[in-house]
Amino acid sequence: MEIIRVEGGHALGGTVEVAGAKNSALKLMAATLLAPGVTTLTNVPNISDVHIMGKVLKRLGSTIEVVDEHTLIIDTSNVSTWEAPYELVAKMRASTAVMGPLIGRFGKAVIAMPGGCNIGARKMDLHILGLEALGVQFENDHGYLHAEAPDGLKGTTVSLAFPSVGATENLIMAAVRARGTTVIDNAAREPEIVDLVRMLNEMGARITGGGTPVIEIEGVEELHPVQHRVVGDRIEAGTFLVAGALTGDELEVTGFAPIHLAMVLKKLELMGVQVEQTATGAIVRRTGKILPTDIQTLPFPGFPTDMQAQVLTLAALAQGSSVITENIFENRFMLASELMRMGADIRIEGHHALVRGVDGFSGAQVASPDLRGGAALVLAGLVADGVTDVSAIHHIDRGYENFVEKLRGIGAHVERLTVPDDDDSDF
Repeated sequence: MEIIRVEGGHALGGTVEVAGAKNSALKLMAATLLAPGVTTLTNVPNISDVHIMGKVLKRLGSTIEVVDEHTLIIDTSNVSTWEAPYELVAKMRASTAVMGPLIGRFGKAVIAMPGGCNIGARKMDLHILGLEALGVQFENDHGYLHAEAPDGLKGTTVSLAFPSVGATENLIMAAVRARGTTVIDNAAREPEIVDLVRMLNEMGARITGGGTPVIEIEGVEELHPVQHRVVGDRIEAGTFLVAGALTGDELEVTGFAPIHLAMVLKKLELMGVQVEQTATGAIVRRTGKILPTDIQTLPFPGFPTDMQAQVLTLAALAQGSSVITENIFENRFMLASELMRMGADIRIEGHHALVRGVDGFSGAQVASPDLRGGAALVLAGLVADGVTDVSAIHHIDRGYENFVEKLRGIGAHVERLTVPDDDDSDF
């Protein structure tokens, strides 16, 4: 069993650079299916989710050359199947992003029902309803979604009941090959959507409104391969900024656009953290107490759900009480019970976490409940009294490249270890 062991109480400082955005790279990889030929993606994070998406593309018939750990050359010339296998989709929900481009290219797709972090239902309803409006027919058979557009894709207006990132992305990637014009109303506005739109337009698509609630797509006959750089990972950046806020030390985080993290930076300032935005990132420092604040997660440009766990950890050490409201996923407070093992005072009431600040954390053995919760536990260990062992770190590997090495580079006493699994009996 692999763990991350953190020794608390050591100062952080210096500069850390974040990788390309996980939530953008995965969708850009899927989008390469729309343009037969060789597409090059740079600034791709070297994380397990990217490896899984690479396997999905290979199973569909693509070839992938890894030029260096951050550059992928993807050749989709010989893609001849439209079925995404269960054993891969079950590991990562983002694999369903191949549905839109497969339908766009072949007029059909077979997708296993998705897996990923256990943070909520995250159903496919919005994807299905939107694609049905474009002329796609669906059947659910033994855990697989069979999608087919027998009369081709036809542009229309689709109004999403919720600005789902995944549904918006699948609709965009299908609609670029539809006849006529498609309008997506109440579309997701996340920076990763903007990155996808930018690459698709470079490939010859005609899309306007990326980053706004209304996206318009004029269908085209074909797309061509391109070279594209993945946008910086705002969530990895936010994670390291919270690390600096927790310890109080001056820390510079580079490789991302501060405007993509505007609400998080504002909340950090309200919690007593000094934030200095730069051309390539931000610098944080804190000299006073952590102040309490109330936060509710919302679609972009609201406070991102992927930063809820990290800021919950910060609020647990505030001088006063905070309320964290989770509006996106229903199971995203699993971190609370692990933080309570370290001494946090948190009470969960429905989709609210009532957080009463404590003087400090105590090192303990804890387990990552999901991707962001696992990273948050490592951050808690940085300021805990004693040693914290974080297990189930495969969750962290899904979204953070060289997490331990980057933390060590800014002064943390942290290491990745392989330890015996205590539960090795037959019963």
